[in-house]
Amino acid sequence: MIQAFVTSDEIRTSFSGAMSGMYRREVPQYGTLLDLVAEVNAAALLRERALLANPAESARLEVERHGAIRLGTPHELDTIRRIFAVMGMFPVGYYDLSAAGVPVHSTAFRPVTESSLAANPFRVFTSLLRLELIRDPELRDLAAEILGSRDIFSARALELTARFEATGGLTSSEADEFVREVLHTFRWHGMATVPLDTYMRLHDAHRLIADVVSFQGPHINHLTPRTLDIDAAQAEMPRRGIVAKDVIEGPPRRKVPILLRQTSFKALEETVRFAGGHSEGAHTARFGEIEQRGIALTRKGRVLYDSLLQRVREKNVAGSSTADYQAQLVEAFEAFPDDLDTMRRERLGFFRYSLRSFPDARIETNTSIDALVEQGIVDAAAITYEDFLPVSAAGIFQSNLGETGPNTYSAAAARAEFEQALGSEVLDEIELYEAQQAASIEQVRRHLARGASE
Repeated sequence: MIQAFVTSDEIRTSFSGAMSGMYRREVPQYGTLLDLVAEVNAAALLRERALLANPAESARLEVERHGAIRLGTPHELDTIRRIFAVMGMFPVGYYDLSAAGVPVHSTAFRPVTESSLAANPFRVFTSLLRLELIRDPELRDLAAEILGSRDIFSARALELTARFEATGGLTSSEADEFVREVLHTFRWHGMATVPLDTYMRLHDAHRLIADVVSFQGPHINHLTPRTLDIDAAQAEMPRRGIVAKDVIEGPPRRKVPILLRQTSFKALEETVRFAGGHSEGAHTARFGEIEQRGIALTRKGRVLYDSLLQRVREKNVAGSSTADYQAQLVEAFEAFPDDLDTMRRERLGFFRYSLRSFPDARIETNTSIDALVEQGIVDAAAITYEDFLPVSAAGIFQSNLGETGPNTYSAAAARAEFEQALGSEVLDEIELYEAQQAASIEQVRRHLARGASE
């Protein structure tokens, strides 16, 4: 009897649920965050059901979250790519955070098809330490030696990954075992693999370097639920005993949210035992984060977004208050249209088109999609942004690690080196949105052609 395989979507859903349960046990404030977000979302939907771009997103809202891990070696990155592929998650986007003083570059593993995103949009922002950015050659060699001696994946997890690659799937029992085995990689380890003096040397080079190098595995450092009103969530956090960031990362509050906004609470200070004795110390790495997702922007939209953000950054001199920064942000983004119709007509955002009704008269095959929308024949729904912002990501990293040092790392991207370590190219997120929009237009035209021939 041939046993049926479970789908990658099902494996991903099982894994994301197990990850959330584990993190809730390890970081109790994460549970508080989930409760807070659920209440904020319920209130937001009560005020305005149209907050979700399409009905399919309602089903995924409660389970939607992303995680983040930091890896130390190319082998670890290549292996995690293979493991995430079992879950139907693929590397999308390249993020060079070195320009913000964070010695990593990253990608986001996520589903890439509309059906898989609708089933479960779980993502993991995955960073690789850039050892070449450690200035001290001796410390750089030591870090490489420490990382080279560890194995963050269980033998059984690797066996099941290889089985998936060879057979094209896993049975239900194999999938359950796969989830349990892979989860071990993401657990917190309260015992460091290095002595206290080594940890401090790594820490003095950069807190994130110490976090990546000093432990047996890449403990999940945050899980992020999606909110429909991040400003309300930010205001509510202190009332729940959560110390929130001063500034919400990303664009300002708008009628039509764009791209991504994020906020978080500060990283926990956790007791760690160090190798080579009975030394104990404190380590900060894991924190809680909330995100609000808006419409995906076209290349033209991204250029406008980047230019407005850069304008604010240039005006925001050292010592500027949070209030000044926010005021400058709001003022600058007045130049970005804040209604869906204008954004669509000016090609600033991506939209999913669908046929509302068949027209009474024949439609010419070359009729523009804009004309079809204006005539009420076609509906246009905003496509949700599924990815991340380099500046937001760097801001979250820095603020939660307590980083105050100068941002002196090279801004030159090392995408080719990252992809070599990854073992594949990263997908271009904007090309994915372009294809999604184009497919919806093509489907509309097929329906119209079919209706005209009947």
